Amino acid sequence: MSRHYDSLETRAPEARERDQFARLAAHIAQAKANAPYFTRLLKDVNPGDVRTRADLARLPVTRKSSLVELQKAAPPLGGLTAVPLGKLARIFQSPGPTYDPEGYGKDWWRLARALYAAGFRQGDVLHNTFAYHFTPAGVMLESGAHALGCAVVPAGTGQTELQVRAIGDIRPTGYAGTPSFLKIILEKAREMGADVSSLKRALVAGEALPPQLRADLSAFGVDVYQCYATADLGLIGYESEARDGLIVDEGLIVEIVRPGTGDPVQSGEVGEVVVTLFSAEYPLIRFATGDLSAALPNPSPCGRTNMRLKGWLGRADQTTKVRGMFVHPAQIADVLKRHPEIKKARLVVDQENGKDAMTLLAECTVPPAGLADQIAETIQAVCKLRGAVSFVALGNLPNDGKVIEDRRKPS
Repeated sequence: MSRHYDSLETRAPEARERDQFARLAAHIAQAKANAPYFTRLLKDVNPGDVRTRADLARLPVTRKSSLVELQKAAPPLGGLTAVPLGKLARIFQSPGPTYDPEGYGKDWWRLARALYAAGFRQGDVLHNTFAYHFTPAGVMLESGAHALGCAVVPAGTGQTELQVRAIGDIRPTGYAGTPSFLKIILEKAREMGADVSSLKRALVAGEALPPQLRADLSAFGVDVYQCYATADLGLIGYESEARDGLIVDEGLIVEIVRPGTGDPVQSGEVGEVVVTLFSAEYPLIRFATGDLSAALPNPSPCGRTNMRLKGWLGRADQTTKVRGMFVHPAQIADVLKRHPEIKKARLVVDQENGKDAMTLLAECTVPPAGLADQIAETIQAVCKLRGAVSFVALGNLPNDGKVIEDRRKPS
């Protein structure tokens, strides 16, 4: 049996890039023609001109954080779907609330690839503890399992003792859910004297998987893999047996951009995950997830050749309030664009004598005389707040994706 789900995973990176960008023009054209939001957003874009990553990077981003307002303005899905509501399979509600569509078709969320990499095969039985009520997580994993030919126990969340009893009676071979809930179930089973040793593997998501928690689960005899998926995009990345980063799914294009902008960062630099999804029903183009990550160099040792992500490294929305006014990462990006001498910067917010104070730490080779004053004037013009400027040596700022760092201690 193949180690890989299909041949797409092992194709040459150049072939993948060529194939995806050959599809992209038609995908953008379809979105413009059928999704009212993208008709407006991309009105000046000729789809045939988008042939490379540099071309894609010139298109506007759509932020996940904007979905609530977009959907309020054009209920229920903000005009981002390319089919009428009645042609969708399901419509979910996520916290916010935001509404998430699902189209018809086998493994619409593409989770089978992640399950396969985690060792699930036809004939396995999956104990699925992701929620089925309103949110899509339970259905996402279930549809992926069905695509592989696995049976599913739709356990949902909570009711730990019932979970233990079901595992003991049904004897599923694998688990899906959060890693912390898996540990709770395994510890409860030990307390009850129940045999849940049928669980041999798990695909987890929804929260961090620290090394100690992975080790604790391994001590129970469960081989744990993690994936990165969202209610809007489905699978984004997944872990293989190499356990060396998250391999990007084949059904989308991932960019890493500077928070608050749509500008790609240098390879290896932490930035915001932006995704273009090849979905006929929900053709998200340059969708900014709000999550921070970084691209890892070189393909995975497991033989899969797609881009690898370092994992979830925090949130990109670092908006903060200073002296009663909001300061956004996009404003800091605007300051940098007006002063190309700055190679990289972050705005540090702290308190001096009980009052909010802003300082822009700016990496610059040899700052010319008067540049600090010019930048301070730009900060005042863009942010409507005064801020000091301090130059630091190139490479001095940490590679953590932070554009705004709030050092104020909560009162």
